[in-house]
Amino acid sequence: MIIFMGVAGSGKSSQGRMLADEMGLAWVSTGEFLRMLIAGQRRKAMLEGKLLQDGVIIGLIQKVFSLMDTDSEFVLDGFPRTFEQADWLLAQKRHEQLDISAVIHLTADEEVVKKRLLERGRQDDTDAAISERFVEYKERILPILDQFKKADVPVIEVNGDQSVETVHDEIKRAIDDLKN
Repeated sequence: MIIFMGVAGSGKSSQGRMLADEMGLAWVSTGEFLRMLIAGQRRKAMLEGKLLQDGVIIGLIQKVFSLMDTDSEFVLDGFPRTFEQADWLLAQKRHEQLDISAVIHLTADEEVVKKRLLERGRQDDTDAAISERFVEYKERILPILDQFKKADVPVIEVNGDQSVETVHDEIKRAIDDLKN
């Protein structure tokens, strides 16, 4: 699996989908699944930019993985988002249930992200929610990257502020380099 990580608005979904399409891989977006399946108070919290409990997210991922061929390469977008979720994923790797080929970490400037998110116009893209996502990113996502590095998972840093095509080309080159 190739995992895409970064702050909301860094281009994870766009780049993950592009890579999956180009390579003929499944694209698994936890954000898409959550928007389809989560209702009630959990949905309200999610729309306010808050994270759902690890058990809820891990349970969803387990269900999704049970429906697909996880022996084949695929792109995972939006998971993990906490240390506990990453720990669960790395445990799956250690027990040879899953293989993690690489983590693509898309970095992005806060002003660029804010502009992108406000332009896409989703209900959960408010100034307050965007600020909350940057705090979450710094406190939770960045430490997860170190967790992957310590587990000898390649972490590829790509500047997501560049054009869509330039970012995609950098990702493709990095993936090709890993294969060679």
